[in-house]
Amino acid sequence: MSIVVYCLVFVLGVVGNGVVIWVTGFKMKKTINTVWFLSLAVADFLFTAFLPFSVAYTILDFHWPFGKFLCQLTSMINSLNMFASVYILMVISVDRYLSVVWPIWAQNSRSVHKASCVSLGVWVVALILSTPYFVFRDTGPSVFNPNVIICFNNFALSDDYRTLHLNPLQQFRYQAMIITRFLLSFVVPFTIIVFCYAAIIHRLRRNRTLASQSSRPYKITAAIITAFFLCWSPFHVIAIMGIVPSNTTLASVITISVPIVTSLAFINSCLNPLLYAFMGKDFKNKVRISLLKVLEAAFQEEDCQCHIDTKTDETSHSNERSLDTEV
Repeated sequence: MSIVVYCLVFVLGVVGNGVVIWVTGFKMKKTINTVWFLSLAVADFLFTAFLPFSVAYTILDFHWPFGKFLCQLTSMINSLNMFASVYILMVISVDRYLSVVWPIWAQNSRSVHKASCVSLGVWVVALILSTPYFVFRDTGPSVFNPNVIICFNNFALSDDYRTLHLNPLQQFRYQAMIITRFLLSFVVPFTIIVFCYAAIIHRLRRNRTLASQSSRPYKITAAIITAFFLCWSPFHVIAIMGIVPSNTTLASVITISVPIVTSLAFINSCLNPLLYAFMGKDFKNKVRISLLKVLEAAFQEEDCQCHIDTKTDETSHSNERSLDTEV
């Protein structure tokens, strides 16, 4: 199952995120929205580009022939994708919050240059938080077969990692990493995201005119955040369960669940381009237009001071205009 999922995620993720990078990076006018979604696509593209190593590792029955550096690098890329993605989603949510709750300030203060700086800052933070996943990763012979080389977490930072007196240190570092990851990549960012969207919904409900003009631009962002939450929350739950004392039954459940929740987390990296392309008011209209037009519609920067069209007669181009302002 893991091999099939990894291969599908690799193909869909590389192609889909590659197209998003091409469109947002080279074919569209640079806006705040394109900066956010370009960063998100780059994170997913990097992750999916390294998936063939995981595919090969699984096919070879968990024998790692690629050396220690690639073992460390692939692990760091995985965590980099997780941290960068969730923090970009958090930044997008805060940006949406400011645009709705403080529209005048947002209109005067938001800029492409500032968005680019914030995006760069997110990548720096994500890289720092991902460094332990590079440092602790190691290669060594399997306990069950010395001829098989595995890629694993060596929390002892020692070649003699099987020594019993090092077990408490390894366990402490393992638990610290799991708890830190759970807090910094899940609890904290999603608390901020939920707060931002709760405030946005409250503001839109109080202002019907604003809601009718500005609710659509949040659909795709909300869908992306929901998809990320659904794909990653089981992974974090199983990881937390793994650090608490458990009986044989719970240990078996965790063992069975790990490849399933890992595959689900990986799937998230190929979902965003599909959401960009196929979410909208009229699916059939989007199918009829070119891929470039679909993505342009998905990333179109909305105007904070939306204009109300007082004309009652719609022209023959109304469908295309509605697509341009839909997201």
